[in-house]
Amino acid sequence: MRTVEDDEGQRYLLVKRSTESSLVRDPATGEERHLPNDSLEPVEDAGPLETAANGVSDPLRRVLTASHDERALGLLLELDEHGPTDVRVLLDRYELCESDLHGLIAEFRAAGLVAEAEVPGGRGYETTAEASDALATLRQD
Repeated sequence: MRTVEDDEGQRYLLVKRSTESSLVRDPATGEERHLPNDSLEPVEDAGPLETAANGVSDPLRRVLTASHDERALGLLLELDEHGPTDVRVLLDRYELCESDLHGLIAEFRAAGLVAEAEVPGGRGYETTAEASDALATLRQD
């Protein structure tokens, strides 16, 4: 399977190629259709698995990739549930060592999922609006 792009810049997964047309799948919808070969170009810098992952919204994809285990996902869910939370409270409440907490928070900040927040007595963190929306999607199931 390869990633191809049509004349308008839409990326597809190439399912099958014949003489005049190709069967392609839209990663966002899963819809398959035939397109003329002369309207498709291979995309060298995007593997098929990356293209398939693009079928998931960017904020949700960032939650999934930044939450590499249940502890990380749990922390993100708890921040979202409880709102801006003091760092000391996070350390006490969830029995995380300081380096583990700051490592997780750094990953979430780099992914745009949490932001620093003013809390009584010091520094805290809260989820971003995009993270909250993505987590709401995950909670629906």
